[in-house]
Amino acid sequence: MRIGIDARMWGEKQTGIGLYIENLTRYLLKIDKQNQYVLFLKKDFFHSLVFSEQNVKKVLADYHWYSYGEQLFLPRVLKKEKLDMAHFPNFNAPIFYNGKKIVTIHDLTTHNFPGHRSNSGWRKFAFRRVFKNSIEKSDKVIAVSETTKNQIVKDYNIADSKIKVVYGGLPNRNYESRIMNYEKDSEDFLSKRGITKSYIFFTGVWRKHKNIVNLIKAFAILRDKYEKDIQLVLGGQEDEFYNEPRKVLAELKLGGDVIIPGFIPKNEMPIFFANASVFAFPSFMEGFGFAPLEAMSYGVPCAVSDISALKESCGEAASYFDPHSPEDMAGKIALLLNDENLRKNLIQKGLKNIAKYDWTKCAAETLRVYESVL
Repeated sequence: MRIGIDARMWGEKQTGIGLYIENLTRYLLKIDKQNQYVLFLKKDFFHSLVFSEQNVKKVLADYHWYSYGEQLFLPRVLKKEKLDMAHFPNFNAPIFYNGKKIVTIHDLTTHNFPGHRSNSGWRKFAFRRVFKNSIEKSDKVIAVSETTKNQIVKDYNIADSKIKVVYGGLPNRNYESRIMNYEKDSEDFLSKRGITKSYIFFTGVWRKHKNIVNLIKAFAILRDKYEKDIQLVLGGQEDEFYNEPRKVLAELKLGGDVIIPGFIPKNEMPIFFANASVFAFPSFMEGFGFAPLEAMSYGVPCAVSDISALKESCGEAASYFDPHSPEDMAGKIALLLNDENLRKNLIQKGLKNIAKYDWTKCAAETLRVYESVL
């Protein structure tokens, strides 16, 4: 088979979709030497990406996602490669591509929290149209969780049998675990960034559905009501169109105890995770939510939203709070900070829980989906 993978989001600041594309591709190439893979890439990573495998080809497709070029010109590039099947690792498959295809749906967040880019009537219509077309015209749909699958079936009336749930994996811990042993280096590294106390860690995109505002309010309650001398570290690239967190920070006058390091490079992320006292993930909506699992892999107890996607991924290995209630959020985090037995229990459960999420398994199951289509 000649399989195309739309890899234009490869390395896109280590977002969930970018990491999914990178890891899935690398592990597919490890386990599959029979099929030929064609990767369609933007120019940002086209020349820097080098593969030792012989069954992979790079093709330049420098069209930004969610653009007219993606819809109008990408189909021509795909057709030229005479693919047996194309895999679109996000919902934005070109409407005018008529070859066999599989699409991965990570979540339906844009339906409920569209963001500034799709907030206009036209943008909303276009997103919905592309989403609907991708699901209906694909030969198979991969969902990253049962939660996402159920939402697709409910919202789009798609046959249950057309959708296959394939969980993603976690990064290999060999390299990161070495970093965890560099305690002095970690202390120096963190102090240079203003982190001088025990801290609660969050990382993710700064958008409304991530509920950063209520996390900040919960942190204020932790300081005032529970008298916790602790810091809050909010990782992730800020969105200039989402300024509510900055407004709340200014109103609550939290000073230097809220640290905003901005986008955290991949090689630095282990230090932020490994040294956190608690990882907090307050999202209103997720398709799956891998960040808490990554925290678990570093032996960090997690407090997360009481929503179906996080219940599915975290199971009994996390403490759950009402994301709409800063009071409840603060109370659950305070309990994790105070109760050493609870911390140890969740850490042990977390290390068992993450064993379910493996990129080799993800690649093997995805390959079986490919084979079922062809």
